[in-house]
Amino acid sequence: MAELKVFSGRANRPLAEAIAKYLKQPLGTLDIVDFSDGEIWVKFLDNVRGADVYIIQPTNPPSDNLMELLITIDAAKRASAQRVTAVIPYFGYARQDRKDQPRVAITAKLVANLITTAGADRVITMDLHAPQIQGFFDIPFDHLYSSVVFVDYYRKKHIQDLAVVSPDVGGIKMARAYAKRLEADLVLIDKRRPRPNEVEVMNIVGSVEGKNVLIVDDLIDTAGTFTNAVRVLKDGGAKNIYGACTHPILSGKALERINASEITTLLVTDTIQLRQQSSKIDVMSVAKIFAEAIQRSFENKSISSLFDVDKDKFTES
Repeated sequence: MAELKVFSGRANRPLAEAIAKYLKQPLGTLDIVDFSDGEIWVKFLDNVRGADVYIIQPTNPPSDNLMELLITIDAAKRASAQRVTAVIPYFGYARQDRKDQPRVAITAKLVANLITTAGADRVITMDLHAPQIQGFFDIPFDHLYSSVVFVDYYRKKHIQDLAVVSPDVGGIKMARAYAKRLEADLVLIDKRRPRPNEVEVMNIVGSVEGKNVLIVDDLIDTAGTFTNAVRVLKDGGAKNIYGACTHPILSGKALERINASEITTLLVTDTIQLRQQSSKIDVMSVAKIFAEAIQRSFENKSISSLFDVDKDKFTES
């Protein structure tokens, strides 16, 4: 049987170390250098010939993170790794998943092609912004869900009069899954987006009067959608407002907006390494989920049986 070897790029080293700890396996050693002109150079310092290699690297901005992943995959293949799995906690460019206007790229498909061409044999990721991106790949693809940790957390809090809110139509399926398992009401916010990264919230579909509210989303970028949702929900009579978000991109003035909002607590995962802290943001680790997925992939066992959001049981078996 091939040897399991786990490596990490530079995008989120703390998560990779936590995953390796759960696997009871040290991280392999990579030499990654930035040349003065900005080019990235990667060398495996460990022998990976015939090994089952897992490379942990989210592809959040800057785009150097994506390039570093591609170069590392290529280096592993050229070093004669038997199988290379790209473990991508956050899959960047997922919002560019369709041609929604003339003369634009479908960049999510391009990224899928790049990862496959670089030599990846398998991809493991979490909470894709657009689940249909799985179909862009012609290699095995494992899609994990942060709801495993979020639902368990909020169940234990026993929040009364809870309503789960989707901040847009695209997130309604995720919100419905949370509402079902938390036995909460489901509310939708209807919004209109005049241009990218600018959001005009229109109205609430459902009632939040006198209720505690949980807003669920896969990512928060500029926090415009999120904080506008908080404001509208407060105006609609909501009491405490909580948030659960998988990928805290938090670009631009996102942290300022969150800190100035009336959110009680925003719960995020460590798929992306937070560069700045906030008293309103708490981080939950998904290292154990990724470690379980890697171990099961290595042993050729089922992963979907552990993380199936369509099942009533949300905890790991």
